[in-house]
Amino acid sequence: MLINSFAVQIHSGAQGKPMENKHLVKDIVHALDIDGGSTERRPVHTVGVGATGFFKPSPMAQRFCVAEHFLPKAAKKGVRVDIRFSNGMGVVEEHDGWSDVRGMAVRFYLENGQSTDLVSMTLPVFFAPTPETFLDFALNARPKPCQRATPWQKIKSYLQLQLPLPDPYPGQTERPNEGAIAFASKHVWAQPAVIDASSIGAPVSYVRATYHAVHTFIVTGKDGQRRWVRFSWAPIAGVLNTDPKKPPEDRYLKKDLEKRLSHGRTERFSLMMQIGEAGDDFNDSTRQWPPHRTRVMMGTLTLNKVREDQQEYFEKLSFNPWHLTDGIDPSDDPVLRIRKDVYAFSSNRRQGTPCPFSGTKG
Repeated sequence: MLINSFAVQIHSGAQGKPMENKHLVKDIVHALDIDGGSTERRPVHTVGVGATGFFKPSPMAQRFCVAEHFLPKAAKKGVRVDIRFSNGMGVVEEHDGWSDVRGMAVRFYLENGQSTDLVSMTLPVFFAPTPETFLDFALNARPKPCQRATPWQKIKSYLQLQLPLPDPYPGQTERPNEGAIAFASKHVWAQPAVIDASSIGAPVSYVRATYHAVHTFIVTGKDGQRRWVRFSWAPIAGVLNTDPKKPPEDRYLKKDLEKRLSHGRTERFSLMMQIGEAGDDFNDSTRQWPPHRTRVMMGTLTLNKVREDQQEYFEKLSFNPWHLTDGIDPSDDPVLRIRKDVYAFSSNRRQGTPCPFSGTKG
């Protein structure tokens, strides 16, 4: 599934501020609604599973960011976290084995009832540079009838230096690929995300994939220096996809996570922070930074349990990429800015649990 970044979650407007463009927010959410989905659930990242755990910062983390969960005292006992993994598709039917963008949302519980979120996905870049262009993309990438391409059509695509459309899965009659790829052929900025999403595959486990927060944030270090950074989660177990030559399974990711976290066993991720430099685009999430940029290991996330109250807790829990804390500020990325209210609108629609925005962020 190609549209995945706007996982429906909440924000009622930090400090009572109104939405920047409530009509655009509403149009984006409605563009993400597709047949097979439900307005009582998230319009994308609809199917998911939640787990609990704790986060411990690395010894170097405080030097680069003074946010509470990166301070030395957090390393002593760990910061409690909730994690929700998800499939990108906006349908209630589970297709775990289909090629799809996956999501990972983490809430860090701080002191004095505060908290902060980090929302990420398995693509390193986003589909559009602005809210308006994303709406255009979402409308064009709505599922359309699909069929298997002929060998000659695939050869033609290769000769044009284009990836051929993947074969539909058994029983699949509609998908977003046709519209998304046609749209990307006319808009260069959409091509990196669309190409990656079209061939991303299916992970053998939610804990065998890398997740990217996509947007740029500004962190303040111990010395007061502000740095423009991007975060990602790297699985300690390593990255591994299913065999694309084998028939896909519909339901296995939740069971896999439950098995991995049973009998006291744990799984871990490293939180990596990439530091931007002059010449990098801090406000356009469709553009990757050079791979040789400095990376700092900011800490380790340990998953230890899959909660039983999935529907009552995790399916109502509302994350938000704008839910920040002192030491971390949002960049001027316009997509990041509107996600704050897109998540709010969607979460309110499904009657999600309100997001406890902290501090003065927003």
